[in-house]
Amino acid sequence: MARSELTNLPQPAETLGLEVIAEKLEGLVPDAYQPRQIVARLEDVCAAKACQDTFSLTLLGLLAGFFIGLGAVFSTLVTTDLALGFGLNRLLGGLTFSLGLILVVIAGAELFTGNCLIIAPWLSKRVSGSALLRNWGIVYVANFAGAAILLAIIFHGGFWTLNGYGVGANALMIANSKTGLSFGQALSLGIMCNILVCLAVWLGLAARTVTGKILAIVFPITAFVACGFEHSIANMFFIPLGMALANQAEVVQAAGTTAAQLTGLTPLGLAQNLVPVTIGNIIGGGSVGVIYWLIFLRKERTSGAFAGTSPHERLATVKTRFPQTYAVEAETRTLVSVLARARDDSAFLARLSENPDKALAGYELTGEAKAALASGDVQWLESRVGSLDEPLRTWLVSRLSQEKW
Repeated sequence: MARSELTNLPQPAETLGLEVIAEKLEGLVPDAYQPRQIVARLEDVCAAKACQDTFSLTLLGLLAGFFIGLGAVFSTLVTTDLALGFGLNRLLGGLTFSLGLILVVIAGAELFTGNCLIIAPWLSKRVSGSALLRNWGIVYVANFAGAAILLAIIFHGGFWTLNGYGVGANALMIANSKTGLSFGQALSLGIMCNILVCLAVWLGLAARTVTGKILAIVFPITAFVACGFEHSIANMFFIPLGMALANQAEVVQAAGTTAAQLTGLTPLGLAQNLVPVTIGNIIGGGSVGVIYWLIFLRKERTSGAFAGTSPHERLATVKTRFPQTYAVEAETRTLVSVLARARDDSAFLARLSENPDKALAGYELTGEAKAALASGDVQWLESRVGSLDEPLRTWLVSRLSQEKW
């Protein structure tokens, strides 16, 4: 088989569902999915998003707008009267704003900026152009509505009066600075923002645990906020809040400004910010999806070798066109199953100890694989199933090499 054909094959986990079995054995599962696996997961997740019914999509969009607004509220509060210096001020603001995307990813919601990654399955023709635009349109409007709901609650709850109207003054000046950007500035800052937001989503897809997802999200989001990049959905909360506060004399006075300096806080000013920032967000987020698609999926999706869109169709294609590779991956799956059972089933482990050949008779394994299992050849096993963690390596050595099977 040509090397190029092997390179373009799906990874074992993508083709045969190996990860579903391997996750039963923590030692066999790497800390994170590899980039080629991430982009395959991204395709599946985004394709599902594009098929979501309108009611569910709307509710999830409302949640995302609300969640991002909560991040904005938290960030605004924490950075009020913070005397740590410019850089540390921005750093802490970014860390606290991360709450928004953490809630979106972990709790589950539909965020327009993250959904710019749907361009990846669109390139693979798994999502139509109309489905892509439908998702973006519904989610964008729903995000705006979710931000408006939070704004109404926060405003009428008097959040802006905290710290002697200092919190309101901070929110007012944040909004005013956003409406003062030129079209080119807002576009550029929007591009940079969503590169980082979509990288945060990308890294989150690499993680296997809630803790891992949170850590993957925090740093890119902290960076975009600290650097002053522009997020369209966050601005749906920040700018309307500023518009409301511009009519509060106590807040204007606490901010040390005048009404004449707040003329950008109008519906027109909001639109003049959202239009370029939204375009920039689409360019930035879409670029992340396009680049990784070009790197990892372009050849596979355009070669015709894996024209089927379902896992079963891709598996049938691999089995037919690349029988040797299929056999190797099938044996890898079987090895993981044996190791998982040996670790969890003491009766099976006892049978292995008494008569390995008999215990393994029901498994489709080569003599080489059976010998590796019987002798505790960790190096050989790792070459097939991936790196084992130290406890599992120790277990294998003690159980296998000492012939306790």
